[in-house]
Amino acid sequence: MAGAMGEADQGGLRVAFDARLNLEFHGSRVTSDTGVLAFRELDDALGLSELAGQALADLRTGRNGRHSLIAQFRQSVFGRLAGYEDVNDAERLSRDPAMRWVVGRRAPAGMAASASQMGRFETEVLAQAGNLTALADLSGQWIDVVRPHHPTNVVVLDMDSSVSPVYGEQEGSAYNGHFACTCYHPLFLFNQFGDLERSALRPGNVASADDWRSVLEPVIERYGAAVKRRFFRGDAAFAIPDLYDFLEAEGFKYTIRLKANAVLQRRIGPLLRRPRGRPPHHRQRFYANFTYQAAS
Repeated sequence: MAGAMGEADQGGLRVAFDARLNLEFHGSRVTSDTGVLAFRELDDALGLSELAGQALADLRTGRNGRHSLIAQFRQSVFGRLAGYEDVNDAERLSRDPAMRWVVGRRAPAGMAASASQMGRFETEVLAQAGNLTALADLSGQWIDVVRPHHPTNVVVLDMDSSVSPVYGEQEGSAYNGHFACTCYHPLFLFNQFGDLERSALRPGNVASADDWRSVLEPVIERYGAAVKRRFFRGDAAFAIPDLYDFLEAEGFKYTIRLKANAVLQRRIGPLLRRPRGRPPHHRQRFYANFTYQAAS
């Protein structure tokens, strides 16, 4: 049946490619994560992964160590930096050319670590007691490496908790009524540049300020007398007299939110009155959630 689809009987449609254009298909050499290459260059310049390799212990035995501890550490960190949160993503990333180059060693000519290898690395190697301690200190050591490149005489520490929901029966997880989910309740301490100074993974059912000392004290000890101007900020969960005493003893000025209460409402009552001689739209508003700041 001629011309069933409406095409002409003669002179069919033809396309002619420019002979100077060369088309090649190499799917295994395509990547969408070239941005991590720049971060790897910065990593090399500062020696951050090398520092991690010195701090972490690789207790694997035998001759099956195809991928070194530093290589797997890089794959874990840079994979998350590229937005891949699950070790299952290693099934694809192990073949990704950018990730193979970032991992280094044998990976560029072969493959990076598989999902099963990364799973063992994160749940067995990094979970060893000595490595957990080293990981807690690692972010501070990285900051100390970078700090000489951006010297400052001021440190502002921000402490807060967060929520990390879980979807199974992970060890240590628990239901948290405030977040209305089963979760972990980690505690974080950042500086004014957004760098993570230290963190702690905690069960889901602890209070926001629980175990604040174990996170804050090592950071203050690390800075020592190198920084003269010191500040601390926290929300109402950290309105704890013991924390006030600790900060004052360490020479920190602090701003911590207070929850509204009858005593505070009474003391700020005069400030809540409408000022005279000003139009209503110029009225200053004061709220009960005032901050407490230590005297200089």
